[in-house]
Amino acid sequence: MDKELSSIHYDQYLQLQKILDAQKLRSVEFNKPAHDEMLFIIVHQVYELWFKEILHDLASVMELFSDGSVEESQIGIAISRLDRVVKIQKILVDQIDIIETITPLDFLDFRNYLLPASGFQSFQFRQLEVALGLKREKRISYTQCSYSGVFSDQEQEILSKLEAGDSMFDLVEKWLERTPFLQFEAFDFIEEYKRSVKLMLQREEQAIDQADYISDQEKMFRVNMLGETNTYFNSIFDQKKHEEKLKDGELKLSYKATISVLLINLYRDEPLLRQPFMFLQKLIDMDELLTTWRNRHAQMVLRTLGQKIGTGGSSGYDYLKSTADKHRVFYDLHNISTLLIPRSFLPELPAQLKEKLDFNFSKNQ
Repeated sequence: MDKELSSIHYDQYLQLQKILDAQKLRSVEFNKPAHDEMLFIIVHQVYELWFKEILHDLASVMELFSDGSVEESQIGIAISRLDRVVKIQKILVDQIDIIETITPLDFLDFRNYLLPASGFQSFQFRQLEVALGLKREKRISYTQCSYSGVFSDQEQEILSKLEAGDSMFDLVEKWLERTPFLQFEAFDFIEEYKRSVKLMLQREEQAIDQADYISDQEKMFRVNMLGETNTYFNSIFDQKKHEEKLKDGELKLSYKATISVLLINLYRDEPLLRQPFMFLQKLIDMDELLTTWRNRHAQMVLRTLGQKIGTGGSSGYDYLKSTADKHRVFYDLHNISTLLIPRSFLPELPAQLKEKLDFNFSKNQ
């Protein structure tokens, strides 16, 4: 039986008194009030609230992808929720502008009262990293201990369970590996793609050779550059080479999943592939904005503290800067652009396959 509705006040619904009473200035406790500590606390509390919403939305998307199949309507829901996450991330980046209104000297008025508290101790941010797919062995260590060592036993157990389960990356990889249409009757996508790439590179080499406005030395240089470009394609032509790069840590996404991403990107104008393409773009947006936030955070620390060590014991700026480069999860989705070819060279899809990629696909089954 549904609970009977009752009236509620705005203040009561939002628990405002609890929120507004949650700013306890350490500088005041030590009888040396620092005006800017209030802003410092509020900005970080707002970060944690946004992290909570991101985790809430991300968990719902992961649940949609946890089944053996994902309906088209669910892809639309996932896109909508990840779009919200992306918009929140933009706010997180912009909040750095606000915190940078605290000058380096003003920050020193209360910094020592924070020791050893640190943003590295944000449990929700670590949950977010793990949920997205950042593996323990890929983390850059900032102390001699495990990244989870700063948390309670209960929190460490939660992180361990998250690490043991499927991350967003894992779920997306499995979904991509189930992509149909890579082979359809006599049509073999990767073989047709190989032929198109070979033709494209031949045409480019001919254009260089026939150009009368550049010297022979310049022609040789450009042909060599073209040869280097060809090496990018070899990883997708040869599954064994791809798997070697997976083993070496150069790549993360499986061979079949990578081919699926390539298919979706090249034929994104086909109606049935449009939503998968948009979904992958949202993952790239998330990855890019997280990297942007890390870079901005590192620059803010450099501006405010220079080369001082962090309150949590890290090397400060150097550590933060390195995580921006190394803690990306979906970089293979970014790099797929290397393998794209112009539409004019795209293999033509068989008429029956194009029909199945149209919106009447489900009605014909």
